[in-house]
Amino acid sequence: MLTPESIKELEQQKYRVVGTHSAVKTCGWTRNMINGEGGCYKLKFYGIMSHQCMQMSTSISCANRCTFCWRGYKAPVSKEWKWAVDDPEMIVEKSLDAHHQLLVGYGGSEKANKRAYETSKTVKHVALSLTGEPIIYPRMNELLDKFHKDGISTFIVTNGQYPEQVKNLKPITQLYISVDAPNKELLKEVDKPLFEDYWKRLLLALDCLAEKKQRTCIRLTLIKFVNDIEPENYAALIKRSEADFIEVKGYMHVGESQERLGRNNMPLHEEIIKFTEKMMPFLEDYEIVSEHISSRVIMLAKKKFKKDDEWYTWIDFPKFDELVNSGKEFSSDDYLKKTPNTGLSGKGTWHQMQDHIKARFLKENKHVFVDEETNELSFYED
Repeated sequence: MLTPESIKELEQQKYRVVGTHSAVKTCGWTRNMINGEGGCYKLKFYGIMSHQCMQMSTSISCANRCTFCWRGYKAPVSKEWKWAVDDPEMIVEKSLDAHHQLLVGYGGSEKANKRAYETSKTVKHVALSLTGEPIIYPRMNELLDKFHKDGISTFIVTNGQYPEQVKNLKPITQLYISVDAPNKELLKEVDKPLFEDYWKRLLLALDCLAEKKQRTCIRLTLIKFVNDIEPENYAALIKRSEADFIEVKGYMHVGESQERLGRNNMPLHEEIIKFTEKMMPFLEDYEIVSEHISSRVIMLAKKKFKKDDEWYTWIDFPKFDELVNSGKEFSSDDYLKKTPNTGLSGKGTWHQMQDHIKARFLKENKHVFVDEETNELSFYED
């Protein structure tokens, strides 16, 4: 899949290529949390420990050339799998090795929190969303089995161009589909898909997502002046998917996307909030639950996750491990965990959330850090 020149270029960008078609790269939020500088939005929204999360993909190739993606146009693209198929156990083991090697320097860093670094050696989560389209790896279900047997939760982000793979995917912790435009014509402009029937494929993938019993999510990446239009049509696609959660996220002006878009295409967090609020009249089954200002992202959840006026968007990871390895049928309702008090900035709930988390996690022998500038939390087990 990759030429020696491509591998060298990826390694210069701090990727580590695993086998012939997979890759690992340390997420900035993993580094931040080891340094006591706050965790990512998945911590705040779902309870993931950012310093114990590995970011990777099982396919560097993709069927889209999305304008907002940080991938370069030299990255491989293909509609079908054309390459050798690496062994899933090898991918898991070598990916973990590469991830640990990328973090090893923190062991001697004066800035790093030693306890956080030590616990980072036990990976508990994998985000299969680094680059390319991970879901087209032909042995994905076997790879998921390996992660789950090792007690590692799984988040997958797909672009919705492979509905059959979405349909046949085994249960995972949370499955995302990216919806990058509210209509067919704009999706072609934004995603630059290789498939001619790209819109039909997306709609079929959303239908398949609606059939899933475990946690699902729709992600919108808003590009200012480009796809931040037609909130009612975004809402229609979301409702078709019956997704449990929605993440409305701003485009970030990074990587190769800087060659295709301007810095003025990056919306402010306040603009993300305003667009989300425009969608709300068309999303009667959802409510805004939380935000992560540093990532410019808003999270919505179906109202069914609100019980006795309390939200349950966090994940009970030990329970998920038990269920997914049992072989029995289960649903998103079976591994819920109460969410600390949340809300949007300016509504007076964020400091209450900090106090709530501090009290609960200190009681459980976990340490909490608050970044004074961003008010973001990070914490780890004793």
